[in-house]
Amino acid sequence: MEKLKIFFWRCSGANLTLLQKCPSDATKYVGIGATVLFTGIFAALAAGYALFTVVDNAWWAALFGIVWGLMIFNLDRYIVSSMRKEGRFMREFVMAIPRLLLAVLISLVIAKPLEMKIFEKEIKSELAIMEQETFSRQEQEVTARYAGRRQQLTNEIDALKTEIERKAANRDELRRIAQQEADGTGGTGKRNPGPVYKIKKENADKVEAELTELQQKNGALISQKLQEQATIDAQMQGELMAMEQERLDGPAARMEALDRLTAQSSAIFWANWFVILLFIAVETAPIFVKLISQRGPYDNLLKIEEHTFEVQRVEVMARVNADVKARSAKIPATEKDFIHERLDLNLYSS
Repeated sequence: MEKLKIFFWRCSGANLTLLQKCPSDATKYVGIGATVLFTGIFAALAAGYALFTVVDNAWWAALFGIVWGLMIFNLDRYIVSSMRKEGRFMREFVMAIPRLLLAVLISLVIAKPLEMKIFEKEIKSELAIMEQETFSRQEQEVTARYAGRRQQLTNEIDALKTEIERKAANRDELRRIAQQEADGTGGTGKRNPGPVYKIKKENADKVEAELTELQQKNGALISQKLQEQATIDAQMQGELMAMEQERLDGPAARMEALDRLTAQSSAIFWANWFVILLFIAVETAPIFVKLISQRGPYDNLLKIEEHTFEVQRVEVMARVNADVKARSAKIPATEKDFIHERLDLNLYSS
């Protein structure tokens, strides 16, 4: 247990020599160190999973996850260890705001891959829908590219057929009129194929010849346009058959799927936010622990230690300044005053 406690102390970034003199602060720094450690572990898992979805190689994903986890661990350790307790909460809180913002940013980066893992089943279902939507949109684009010319050919074929039908209807009408003239049910009303009948029969025969010629001409055009339509259909079908359903499985697609799910389902929306808030709480916990905790023996010893080094630094600078002033005693007064002024300024400003 003693080794584990010292390990957590190291994770918290505390000075072990000073902390061993403060048993009352030992538990607090064990908790801070454990939080920093587990945040790094979460970061390693999240980064490893995120890279695995991209490269699909467990070894590279594990290596990247370890490196990322160590980086986050070291960053958290620095954030916590650099905070100092001065006994003034508002001043400490203002000084901690940049650290809190950085901790929130880190927690959001860590949380995103784990969110996608937690909602993996729902995301896969949504990705399948997105893949089908993408494929349908591509099909529509291909169809639309050929639809204009195909519809134009259809309209031209219909116009040619309509022209034949009108000519056939005209022929049928002239035949009916000639027949009525022949049997006496129409025209002159005489049952006798006389000269009037012959004229009407000639008109019907003339239109019949025109119809035959029109059928031959329009039939050739219709066949040509039908062949062009068949070629267009074959090309369009070939493109559709060559299309492959796009596989959506990258991080960007997964994040888009998660955004769609949170927009569609309030349950997933709130669950997603609770996961984010959980990671924010975990990441910022060491900072808040240091903020709300009272100034303890360790903080006092640390202040004394830092003050001792500061006093030593000032003493050394003052001693060096005194030596320089002694060496400059023989130079002219103007230069000597300038040197003394600069030395004193550097000493006081430091």
